[in-house]
Amino acid sequence: MARVPLNFLPTFVAVAQLQTLRAAAESLHLTHSAVSQQIGELESRLGFPLFDRRGRRVHLNAAGQALLRHVAPALAQVDDGVQAAAATAQGAAQGLRVTMLPSFAQRWFLPRLGLWRERHPDIAIEIEASANLVDLQRDGFHAAIRTGPGPWPGLVVERLYESPTPFIAVASPAMAQRLREGRPADLAREPLLGDIDVWEQWFAAAGVRTRATPVASFNDVGLMLQATEQGLGLAVVRELLAADALRDGRLARLFDVSVVLEGVQPYSLVYPPALKDWPPLIALRDWVREEFDCSLAALRISAR
Repeated sequence: MARVPLNFLPTFVAVAQLQTLRAAAESLHLTHSAVSQQIGELESRLGFPLFDRRGRRVHLNAAGQALLRHVAPALAQVDDGVQAAAATAQGAAQGLRVTMLPSFAQRWFLPRLGLWRERHPDIAIEIEASANLVDLQRDGFHAAIRTGPGPWPGLVVERLYESPTPFIAVASPAMAQRLREGRPADLAREPLLGDIDVWEQWFAAAGVRTRATPVASFNDVGLMLQATEQGLGLAVVRELLAADALRDGRLARLFDVSVVLEGVQPYSLVYPPALKDWPPLIALRDWVREEFDCSLAALRISAR
C-alpha cells in the first residue's frame, strides 16, 4: 500500500463530518475541486473507497468509518500538541482567552478584574461573555468557566468549589425593609422575577404552599439582578452571584431560607488536556478558587 500524504487526512475528516464536499471546502478554505481531488487521491493511494456517493452528499462506508475512528483522535492530539507548544513558547505574554456566561462575567468576574491584574500583571486576559457553548479549540479559547452536568468530551473539567450552590431570595433595600416584619408567604403577593419552578422550590423550602406567578422572566441572571436592584421585583438567585450586591447594600436578603436546586451544578473550569500544566491556566484556576472562598466567607460574615 502506498504511503498516504498526511495533509490529506484533515480533508478526509472534514468531509466525513460535514458529509458534503462543498461544506468541507468552505471549512478548510479550499476550493471544491481541491477537496474532491484530495479525497480521490487518498482513495487511490489506499486502494479502496472511503465514501458512498449519494447525489451531493457523501457518506462514510465501513472502511471510512474505521479510518475516521483512528484519524480524528490523532489529529485532535496533534492540535493539542501545537496549542501546548505555542503556549509554552510564548509564555504568559500570549494571554488567556476565556469564555463564560454573561451573568457570571457581569456579577462576579469583572468586578474582580482589578484584583487579577494586581496578582498577575504579566498575564493579559480576554473574556468572551456568551451563553453559547463554544468549541474551545475550534474557536481559539484556552478555557471556559461553565455550569451544568457535562460531560464535555475531550476536555478536562475541574470544579472550582465542591459545596452545594444555595439559592436565596433577594430584594432592593427599600422593598426588603417593607417586607422585613412579614412572613415568607407574603412574598407570593409581591412582583416576582424569574422562573416559576425556582420560586416554587424556594417557597417549599420556606414551608409555604402557594402558586408562584412571576411577572417577568429573563434569559440572563445579570439582567434579573439589575431589575431587582432597581426595585422592580423580588428574585431567587445563586447566592454567589448576589454576593457583591449584598455586601455593598444594593440588595438585601429576604428571610433565612435557602434552597439547593435539583440539577444545578457548581462552576467548573474546562480546558483542553494539553494545557493542564500551562502556568497562566494554573494561575487562573488557583485565583478563581481563592476568590470564591473570599466571596463565600464574606457572605457568612454578613449573615451574622
